[in-house]
Amino acid sequence: MRNVFLIGPMGAGKSTIGRLLAKELKYPFKDSDREIEARTGADIPWIFDVEGEEGFREREEAMIAELVQEHGIILATGGGVVMREANRRALSAHGLVVYLRTSVDQQLQRTSKDRQRPLLLNADPEKVLRDLMARRDPLYSEIADVTIDTDQRGPKVVVNTILSRLQGTNE
Repeated sequence: MRNVFLIGPMGAGKSTIGRLLAKELKYPFKDSDREIEARTGADIPWIFDVEGEEGFREREEAMIAELVQEHGIILATGGGVVMREANRRALSAHGLVVYLRTSVDQQLQRTSKDRQRPLLLNADPEKVLRDLMARRDPLYSEIADVTIDTDQRGPKVVVNTILSRLQGTNE
């Protein structure tokens, strides 16, 4: 039973797709952000407020190091997980890394009403998303075993694409 790790920017559908994929494969589903919240008893925006992004990234790195040790899980990661080399190494070494790629326009549509995304709580979320994509896309691509575009594709279509790739076929 191989782990499947979903990476990509916020709004790519990692949690939604991860849950559906886990159901199809009968694997447990984990979301690194939800695991951090469960451990700390605080939500991500609160952690960002109190500890800053660096504090959150420390917690995230520790959580990733722990979660990758499990076997046969589907893991949805936070969008910034690739910013730390330790996370990139851990994910690459312990499972299949699937990059759910999406455009900034699609991210804006999917995240426009979400107040749980600390990095977007500013006057120009589009600029933030473009800057994040410029920095993170090369890192997502670097560790991805499989890259799947999610723009204008429903979650079930994306899950079926992942399943076909896991079985060694291409769509």
